[in-house]
Amino acid sequence: MTTQVNTLPRAVQRRLADRPRLTDSLWVGGLTLVDMATVLDRTPRSAGWGVALWGAQTLPLLWRRARPRTVLVAMTALYVLFQALGPIPEKVPGPFLLMLGVYAVARHAPASASVPLTLFGLATTAVTDVLTGHWEPPRPGSLEPINVTTFVFFFALAWLLGYGRRRIDADAERLRDLNRRLAAEQELNARQAVLTERARIARDLHDVVAHHVSAIALQARAAEDVLTSRPPDPGEAAHGVGLIARTADTALTEMRRLLGLLSFGEQGLAPEPSLDHLDRLVDVATSAGCRVTCVFETREGNALPAGLQVSAYRIVQEALTNAVKHAGPVGVRIAVRGDATRLVIEVENDPPAPGHRPVPGAGRGLVGMRERVGAFDGELLAGPRADGGWRLRAVLSARGPVSAQGDG
Repeated sequence: MTTQVNTLPRAVQRRLADRPRLTDSLWVGGLTLVDMATVLDRTPRSAGWGVALWGAQTLPLLWRRARPRTVLVAMTALYVLFQALGPIPEKVPGPFLLMLGVYAVARHAPASASVPLTLFGLATTAVTDVLTGHWEPPRPGSLEPINVTTFVFFFALAWLLGYGRRRIDADAERLRDLNRRLAAEQELNARQAVLTERARIARDLHDVVAHHVSAIALQARAAEDVLTSRPPDPGEAAHGVGLIARTADTALTEMRRLLGLLSFGEQGLAPEPSLDHLDRLVDVATSAGCRVTCVFETREGNALPAGLQVSAYRIVQEALTNAVKHAGPVGVRIAVRGDATRLVIEVENDPPAPGHRPVPGAGRGLVGMRERVGAFDGELLAGPRADGGWRLRAVLSARGPVSAQGDG
């Protein structure tokens, strides 16, 4: 029984939160009925249209989020109309309902618009009270109803509360945006760390293979010399062949261990990255707040080599990582164009927003991109633009990577 009592209000709150229009209708409707009730007991009894006109002042609040300025102007106009027609002979309440409109405009509109509108509402209501005879001279320190001093106090209080809530909402949104950017940067950094570790493992794998293959070659030549010597020594030859077998076994063991490390953190073997997967990079940069546009054009029938596509993918990835780190949530434009002879990659980002603090880096990103471009006999141009942004242009030869000399 206790569980039902505690759960039901939360369910109702969630349902109302999912339907803000319904919540506003219930709230404004209830407020309108209460306002109409405040003038029903006045004597002599007022006409029904006068009560309805007084209650109508709160109806514009239904649109306070979307059109806060129009709402305040409409509420002020309805108050002026109510006072001018004088449907209730007895002294009527002051423009205290307008405080809700002042709060709404201060919360949902910038201060440059809310301050003039608040002063406009205050001046209009005060002049209306003077012209309709509902005027009482201001008395400092007095908060009695139907007094200009009271109007100034409550209008200022409503504006301060609305403006304060607007600042709180803006700070919360900024923190959420920073959190999204941080999560995206962490993902980019994690991927970059994996790539760096894999590059280290690849170098280790190269050393392992080169070392053991060289040892096997030397031992095989030694065994050959023993077998071809006069007279041949079968025992020495068998010892040499055994060394070859043990060296090969050691090489295979170390290669399996390193290849196992290459799958670190992966769930199964992921497909090799290619230019067909650029949307993944765009999604990550977009989640960091960047406005990314991507153009990918290759001539029909030109299937780019897999190695070239991997290098091009990594270059775009590093360029987007640098844009997120050093410029923040800015506009980024990616263009990848290729034909049978070369592939051109261009990545540009707008200048960072004023006050943006870039994330410090080690400077290895451009070095890695130059190595990838150099492996395909290409060129890399990277540097700041005149407007403070950054531009990168990489050209890779589609004929294949440059052959390594003296590798062993």
